[in-house]
Amino acid sequence: MFIDKEDDVMIDISRRQFMGAVGATAAASAFSMPAIAAGKTIKIGAVQPFSGGLELFGNQAKMGLDLAVSEINAGGGILGHQVEMLYEDNKTDPKTSVERAKKLIERDEVLAISGPITSAGRDAMAATMERGKTPLLYATNYEGGICNRYLFSFNTVPNQDTAPLIPYLKDEGIGDSYYMFGADYVWPRNMFKTAKDIIGKIGGSTVGEEYTPFGVKDFSSIIRKIADSGAEILLFALPGADGITFIKQAEEFGLTKTVKIAFLGFAETYLGAFGPGKGEGMYAGVPFVASSPEPGVQEFVSKIRKNAGEDAVVSFYVMTHYNSLIALKGGLEKAGKVYTEALIDGMEGLSFEIPTGAASITKDDHHTAMNMFIAKTENGTLNVAKELGIIEPAPQCA
Repeated sequence: MFIDKEDDVMIDISRRQFMGAVGATAAASAFSMPAIAAGKTIKIGAVQPFSGGLELFGNQAKMGLDLAVSEINAGGGILGHQVEMLYEDNKTDPKTSVERAKKLIERDEVLAISGPITSAGRDAMAATMERGKTPLLYATNYEGGICNRYLFSFNTVPNQDTAPLIPYLKDEGIGDSYYMFGADYVWPRNMFKTAKDIIGKIGGSTVGEEYTPFGVKDFSSIIRKIADSGAEILLFALPGADGITFIKQAEEFGLTKTVKIAFLGFAETYLGAFGPGKGEGMYAGVPFVASSPEPGVQEFVSKIRKNAGEDAVVSFYVMTHYNSLIALKGGLEKAGKVYTEALIDGMEGLSFEIPTGAASITKDDHHTAMNMFIAKTENGTLNVAKELGIIEPAPQCA
């Protein structure tokens, strides 16, 4: 951690010296960190899934983070300091997420941590981040509701992705009766709770709601229930390999011929996974579509593929994680010093440019306003169906 000469920092130094005097164990439990001399590398941690079922998303995050670091360092770093990413595999497990975060804060003395992917992992890490006074750069779309000095959200909350999607499907004549099916954890449950309110406001109906644990191989019974329910739209929140398995089986059953799928969290990573000609006509609200002809988007996709290979799939997860480090750089340069509290102060209210245009971070609750899109799968790709413009995140502080 980098230390300046501000009074609040000197108080923090005195606190650390006191903690050292009462014993190394007590100091470690409070995540006390020694000062690092000016000119040293800025270390940023990443607690991401590289195994355990959601490694697809962890690898997407890494592509974005790696590009941001290479661009920052090639441009002279941040206030003269080079940046280094320290990656840790949380194995798609909340407990492991906490262990990895503690290591990065206590042993590696990182300035901030990127990750994780799941809401369960994020919630498990929250107390560790707050005790360590280390900001968490969370770049996954989530259910909203977090208001914490040490958390910044760079992806979407429901009013940005789901709230525009549901009325769009009604306006396009696709339907307004829904069956909700998702994984049995916090994100799908809270997303569906919000969605039911939105559906009610447009005069629609929810005819069924069901959750499944991860690892299920046979979805035939739930597919039959959805088919028999009379729902026009399936609101779907089952990420990763399980989601792919479900869609494949739904295609085989013929469900997708009668029920449209609104796939929460859908991204280009799923394209091609369902088989040739499959997975067509699904909808999602997203902050980025790789096929968009916008120059900034195409330049970004080109840079990623130059770094990661020409066949690299580029989704919004790549962009939002990239954005998080661009914001980190902007925040530190705005503050004029490299220290965790200065970073937080600098990112609050920050305006910065991302591949899709202008973006800004809300001052009070640290969420990101950015351009949003309704996207649709067709002809084996994800295309923009409607440009929504910049959507401000709803206030998250109760």
